[in-house]
Amino acid sequence: ALLICIASGCSTIKITHTWESPMAQQKEYNKIIVVALLKDNDRNFRERMEDHMVGDLTDLGYSAVSSLREFGPKSFEGIKEEDAIAKLQSSGADAVISIVLLDKEKERKYVPASVVRSPYNIYHRRFWGYYSTMSARIYEPGYYTEQTNYFWESNFFDLTTKELQYSVQTRSFDSNSAENLGHEYGRLIVKDMVKHNLLIKKK
Repeated sequence: ALLICIASGCSTIKITHTWESPMAQQKEYNKIIVVALLKDNDRNFRERMEDHMVGDLTDLGYSAVSSLREFGPKSFEGIKEEDAIAKLQSSGADAVISIVLLDKEKERKYVPASVVRSPYNIYHRRFWGYYSTMSARIYEPGYYTEQTNYFWESNFFDLTTKELQYSVQTRSFDSNSAENLGHEYGRLIVKDMVKHNLLIKKK
């Protein structure tokens, strides 16, 4: 099912919840920092998630950079809020968007056996053709498969006001490819921020 979905171009990520500050307004931010918070062993995922969102923001005309590439993997660990804000602002950033993996869970699903459906006029003419076809459809066993669901959250902060402007939660499944996940996630979130009039496509 995953391969069919990828081949047909459908998305493996869906938005489940969004929130927008009543004080939020469209601004032409000078520089947006994208920071993904994941475990150290997910370094490849972090790179892809940050890089793809940076690319989607850049396509809109914004100056955006990856936190990993700008500051390194652990530059915000063990420091106070004011020091973190000062570090971001000293780089010229006036906005930051986070990407956080909230949770992941495995789901076991039963997949019924697939039976080729022949036209009725083929197997209806003789008893055994009809019986064997319907028997296969009824008695052939299916199988169980495991699907991993990932729950993500992104928050968009204005560094001038230091306030949260926008928050979005998503659900994705079977994120085995960091490249595909990063591409889909960045495109979806940036598109939704444009929809909510938080970002604009610059000339």
